[in-house]
Amino acid sequence: MRSTTRTRHIAPMAGNPIKKRRRPVLTVIVMLGLLLLVSVGVHRFVPPPTTFLMVTRAVEGEGMSYRWRSLNNISPRLIEAVIASEDSTFCSHRGFDMKAIEKALKANARAEKRGRGRIRGGSTISQQTAKNVFLWPGRDWVRKGLEAGYTVLIETLWGKRRVMEVYLNVAEWAPGVYGAEAASQHWFGKSADELSAREAARLAAILPSPRRYNASSPGPYIRRRASRVQAAMGTVRNDGLAACVLD
Repeated sequence: MRSTTRTRHIAPMAGNPIKKRRRPVLTVIVMLGLLLLVSVGVHRFVPPPTTFLMVTRAVEGEGMSYRWRSLNNISPRLIEAVIASEDSTFCSHRGFDMKAIEKALKANARAEKRGRGRIRGGSTISQQTAKNVFLWPGRDWVRKGLEAGYTVLIETLWGKRRVMEVYLNVAEWAPGVYGAEAASQHWFGKSADELSAREAARLAAILPSPRRYNASSPGPYIRRRASRVQAAMGTVRNDGLAACVLD
């Protein structure tokens, strides 16, 4: 009796569809990461030509006065003033001030209960720089996530001195006026390296709302705020809180 042997042909298994779907996602993530690294790396040496905010304001008809100056051509008093006003732990944190963020969250929660809305932010100078240079205006969660990523990168790749230099050059100081040099010329008719302690304190005092307040002829609120900033500048000098930039 002859036996017959049957050969079973087994079709090759198709690849895992989940893994196939993951590959494009991973590719996009890697490409975005490389784009972030390249953009941050370039601006370690090259001044940002413009920012999203500058372009937006210009399109709206405000114009754009933007004059880049190296940190050596900006008054040390202005550096002390913005540290005193905006971020007293600038030299000691790694991009984020967790205590300031916690305080801001608590203050905003209290304000919302009273029906006053959001009143306080906890952003460091590093976070503000990341936002101003690389991102669009707004408060959505995607932008906040990118802001955190850019903050880590500029703190790592740039260092404190470069972060401060870029911050002072792209900050908005009046409608259509960006950077310390343009602000100094706009408000006081002089170069940024000639600013006095009083003038620097006034510029720092209007930073939270530069489109609302006047640095050259301030009202009572800005005068009081500028006086507090100028007094705090002494603490910045005496305690070495600007040492990572000025030493």
